[in-house]
Amino acid sequence: MTESATEPSVEITRMMDGAVIAQLIHLVAELGVADVVDGARSVDELASFTGTEPEALYRALRTLASIGVFTEVAPRTFDLTSLAVPLRSDAEDSVRELATVRGSREHWLALGELRHSLCTGRSAFARAYGTDWWSYLDENPEHAAKFSKAMGDNFAQVHAAAAGASDFPDTKLLVDIGGGRGDLVATLLQRHPAMHAVVFDRPHAVADAAELLQSAGVADRAQVTAGDFFEGVPEGGDTYVLCRILHDWDDQQAAHIMSNVADVLPAGGRVVVIEAVVPEGDESHPAKLMDITMLAMHKGKERSESEFAALFESAGLRHVRTLHTNAQISVLIAEVDRTTKVQEKPPSQ
Repeated sequence: MTESATEPSVEITRMMDGAVIAQLIHLVAELGVADVVDGARSVDELASFTGTEPEALYRALRTLASIGVFTEVAPRTFDLTSLAVPLRSDAEDSVRELATVRGSREHWLALGELRHSLCTGRSAFARAYGTDWWSYLDENPEHAAKFSKAMGDNFAQVHAAAAGASDFPDTKLLVDIGGGRGDLVATLLQRHPAMHAVVFDRPHAVADAAELLQSAGVADRAQVTAGDFFEGVPEGGDTYVLCRILHDWDDQQAAHIMSNVADVLPAGGRVVVIEAVVPEGDESHPAKLMDITMLAMHKGKERSESEFAALFESAGLRHVRTLHTNAQISVLIAEVDRTTKVQEKPPSQ
């Protein structure tokens, strides 16, 4: 067999190892290995700090060092690399919480049922756990808190990019639908001193919002409201923001959410959707991998620009423009389309 004939098989075999790499990144994040690497440290020291077995930890770090996560600066002694730094909890662009959640048992078992999603189009998580993701979070507040923090930390760059790309010069009251801890609202209120805002999300998601808004110095201009956006959303806003919310839901459910927003949108108001936009064709993009995670976890999906436009239209909205950012997400802006008859809202699932 020629070398050229073996290359594809070698490459696809390497791709199969992605599961091992993902779990190793999850484990070193969960164990706090990067946090205790303050300059080069021996494996014995790291094992002592993290409660691990030295030889097993060495083999894990050696593997990660081979792909640029950590570096073996001397025999059995490791230091951080630029790829390892975000695994620290104190890093400005920390993804430690995200790594702990993405590699958690909840995600891992769901992906183990991915065949169910491919064959039925339904949630693999629900197949594995016997309940949907959101109900699971309601029943497991500890994991819900980890998930909320992971989303807040991971979206810091997204929020900054979105705030910079989209201007809110005339917004008096912004309503953040699915706003979680209030990270995006805090960013926007700090940039726009005259703006007021409402953070709206499920009770467990907004549990820490008041504290975060207070620490950001914007609590006097922010209100926290708990609720279910399938049942309705707060009235009175002139701008409604949905940041990484619609990708959690299938088309019918997403249309229901958009219709609820359109119902309270005043004349001249607008909807700002912050999402990854899936490019057409074979172009590589993180949204295409995330799309499979969304399918497995809760039957959600990432969407192309044309799919977003169709979603807006289904709610009687008109896609005005799309602003792209350097954070691999886009800002899609829609307004009320008075020429379009709003379709009847489909039921939530």
